[in-house]
Amino acid sequence: MRHVRNAAAAGLAAAMLATLSACGGAEAPASALPALKLDASRTTVSGLSSGAYMATQVHLAFSDRIAGAALLAGGPYGCAEGSLETALGRCMNPAQGVSGPDAAALAARVRDRAASGALAPLAGLEGDRVFVFHGTLDTTVGAGVSAASAELYRQLGGAVVEEDAARAIAHTFPTESAGAACDKAESPYLGKCGFDGAHAVFAALVPSLAATPGAGDGELRTFEQAAYADKDKAPHLAEKGYLYVPKACAAGETCALHIAFHGCQQNVDAVGQAFVAEAGYNRWADAANVVVLYPQAQASYAPLNPKACWDWWGYGGADYDTRTGAQLRWVANLAKALGAPLD
Repeated sequence: MRHVRNAAAAGLAAAMLATLSACGGAEAPASALPALKLDASRTTVSGLSSGAYMATQVHLAFSDRIAGAALLAGGPYGCAEGSLETALGRCMNPAQGVSGPDAAALAARVRDRAASGALAPLAGLEGDRVFVFHGTLDTTVGAGVSAASAELYRQLGGAVVEEDAARAIAHTFPTESAGAACDKAESPYLGKCGFDGAHAVFAALVPSLAATPGAGDGELRTFEQAAYADKDKAPHLAEKGYLYVPKACAAGETCALHIAFHGCQQNVDAVGQAFVAEAGYNRWADAANVVVLYPQAQASYAPLNPKACWDWWGYGGADYDTRTGAQLRWVANLAKALGAPLD
């Protein structure tokens, strides 16, 4: 009888999973990441605010495997220099009399780190597409800080840099109609701006993007994040992360990987699925045959990270923004499990 009951339970579980898969955008139970058929040469990253800082760290750490980065309302790589005080001063919205990021000095540091192997060789930037976005109403991150991101890439050479900094948008991820008011930086940090930020990201990073988005009716899966951490490094992350898989990718077509990093206070614990389901990435992922990975940071007081920001100032260790950093190693492990290794 026990075998019969087990078989019946297994059948019920399979039926439930099938039902979830059939429902567009439905969330499947947390599990391991699937091994997909991915073109590892087309991996890209993006992020908002602390997510932009994280995206540029991942890009420069693995630029030999990453094809481009979109940085929204963030600043340049290495800006914080391992200091929270510096991060909150120079690297956010510097007060009058406080100098902002020095792109030339940061570029010299990147060159040194690339030469030592702490970052990818700079040759990996050749032909990469970089999109830097900043709204004119953003008072959280200064315009000069964001502009320093673009200038840093120009100093390093190789990448094709595009800037969009003339739109009346606050410190928020712009959407056509989802979220809060466009002129305010408030939860869930999606702004009804009449401007499709996700389309701007994909148009900048994905050549030959289709003119119209898909339905966003693929599968939104969850996975256990801790399973992908190196045993000797604690990345300080939430229990589960999210993965959007378009129907074509689930069916075996060759797809690409895009990693989207939320901003501070924009993780699922804080805003629910607003960012992973409503920012607009999934519809354009359908159009581009791109799988979207949504890693999730976690709020904590030890280490000090009460707003669930990504580690761009060093709460995870001195090597936080290098190829050996806890969160960057973890991201590399995720990409490898999906079929698009970064190293």
